Amino acid sequence: MTLQRLLGSVGPAVLSGVCAPGGTAVPVGDVVIAEPDGGFDLRPGDVVLGVNITERSQALRLLSLCAGRSAGALLLKAPAVVDASVVTAAGAAGLPLVRVEQQAGWAQVVSLLRAVLDSEGYADSGSGTAGAEAGDLFGLADAIAAVIDAPVTIEDRSSRVLAYSARQERGDEARVATIMGRHVPDEVNAQFRRYGVFHKIAKDTGPIYVPAVVEGTKPRLVMPVHAGGDVLGSIWAIVPGPVPAERAAAFADTAATAALHLLRRRAGADVERLVLTDMVATVLHGQEGAADAARRLGLTTGPWRVIAVGVRSEDDDEAERQRLTVWERMSRFRGSRLRSPAAVVGGVVYGIVPAERVAAGADDGPGWLETLQGSIGMPAPLVAVGGLAASVPGLARSREQADDTLDLLRTGLISRDRAVHDEVWATVVLRHVARSAAAARIAAIGPLQQLVDRDRAHGTHCVPTLHAWLEERGDPRAAAARLHIHPNTLRHRLRRLQEVVALPLDDPEVRTALLLQLTARRYGAEGGPDGAQGSPVGGESASG
Repeated sequence: MTLQRLLGSVGPAVLSGVCAPGGTAVPVGDVVIAEPDGGFDLRPGDVVLGVNITERSQALRLLSLCAGRSAGALLLKAPAVVDASVVTAAGAAGLPLVRVEQQAGWAQVVSLLRAVLDSEGYADSGSGTAGAEAGDLFGLADAIAAVIDAPVTIEDRSSRVLAYSARQERGDEARVATIMGRHVPDEVNAQFRRYGVFHKIAKDTGPIYVPAVVEGTKPRLVMPVHAGGDVLGSIWAIVPGPVPAERAAAFADTAATAALHLLRRRAGADVERLVLTDMVATVLHGQEGAADAARRLGLTTGPWRVIAVGVRSEDDDEAERQRLTVWERMSRFRGSRLRSPAAVVGGVVYGIVPAERVAAGADDGPGWLETLQGSIGMPAPLVAVGGLAASVPGLARSREQADDTLDLLRTGLISRDRAVHDEVWATVVLRHVARSAAAARIAAIGPLQQLVDRDRAHGTHCVPTLHAWLEERGDPRAAAARLHIHPNTLRHRLRRLQEVVALPLDDPEVRTALLLQLTARRYGAEGGPDGAQGSPVGGESASG
C-alpha cells in the first residue's frame, strides 16, 4: 500500500497537512509507535507515530532516526509538526511528515491505520476486494455529498463507517466521533434506536428524516441501502433541516449505486471472513498448521487469553447481528491488529487477546469487556475468559477453558454474565465430575434415590439435610446454620433419615460416595445448580 492511499483511506478528519517533497506514492509497511523516551523496532517503510512528542528536540531526534532507517512517514501533532525547524529537517531528509489532528486520540489513529493496512493485507490470502472497494466508497461518498449538498457517511448494517465525504466543517461532534472510531458512538446509536431509526432502515425504501435526537447533533437524512430484500447498510447525510422533495429524491437515487458497491464489498468480506475464521479455528483447536496460521494472524508474542462470547437473543436475525457486532468489536480490541483473531465458530464469537489487556488490574481491561457487553443490546452477551496461554499450542487449552466457563454461565451455575476461568475453576471441575458421574449413572447406585423419592412423595428434607451435613463435615451447628434451622431440628432429621435407609455415616468411604453423588446431582443439572435433578442445600425455604 502507498502512503497516498493510506492517507486517503483514513481521511483529512484525522490526518492532514502532509509535507512530502518527494510525493506520497511511496510504499508503507507496519505502524510503529515511538514514545519520547522509549526504544522501538523500525523497518524500512514503517509509519512512525510520534506519540506524546511535543518538544522540538524530541521531534528532530526522532526524525533523524526515522530518516536513517528509511521510514515511510512520520506522524506528529502540533506544536512539533508545525515547527519550522522540524518541517525543514523533514524536507531535507526526504521524509514525509504528516500532521495528526489534535482531537484525534493516538489509540484511534493506530486503530484506523491498522484497519486500512490490514484490509490490504488480506490480499496475501488471495483476497483484497474489501480493501480495493474502500477507495471507491470514499469517492462515492464525495459524489453523494455533492448531490445532497451535505457531509455524508456510508455505513454497514452494524453502524460501522465504511467511508465518509469531505465537508467536515458542516458536520457535528457525533460525526467527528463516528469518523474517529469508525463506528457510531454507542450513546448516539442508542438514541437512534429509541427513535426507531434502525427499524425504519430495515423496512423503508425511501429517505428517512431524523431530527436532532441527541443534544449537540444536527438532523440527518438517512437512505437505506437494500438489495434483494436484504439490508446492506445506509447512507447518512447531516442536513440543517427538512430537505426539499426534489433533492431528497436525488439522494434516494444514489442508493442503487451504493448497493452495487456494498454487494461487491460484502462478497470480498465474506471471503475474508471465511479465511480468517478458518485460520482462527485452526489455532483454537490446535490443528495441523496452527503455527503457520498463528503467524499469519500476527500472533508472535504471548501470553494471550481466549475470550468466548455467547449471545442470548431468541430472534435469529438479532442474534446474528449481535454476533457480527461482537466480532467487529473483538477484532478491533485495543492493542491488536485487525487480522488479529476474532471469528464466529459454532455460534460462539472467539477472540484471542493479549493477556495483560484482560487482567484484573489492566488499563481498560475489565472496562473494555463491560463496554463490549453494553454495546450489543439486551440481554447482554455472556463473556467467558480462558486461562493464560504462553504459546500458540496453549491457545487450544485456553479455548477449552473459555468454553467450560461459558457453559457455566449459560447453565446458570455461575449467576452472572462474565467470568474468568482462573476464578471459577473449582466449579468447572465439579461440572466435569458431574457429567462423568451422570454418564456412569452413579446417582442411581446405593440408597440415595430412596431419599430423593421420599422427599418428593412426602415433602420431607432428607436430601438437603444430608448434603449440608456432609459438606460441613458432620458439624450439626454449621449444617443447621446453612439450612437456617435449629441444630436440634437437624439432629431430628438425621435420625428420621436413618429410619428410611441404613447409612453408616461413620464410614469415610460412604460419606465420600454420598457427597460425590450429591455433587453430581447439583452440578449435572442443565438448568443450573439444584435444577430438576436435585434439591438445593441452601436455606429452609429452598429445602422443600
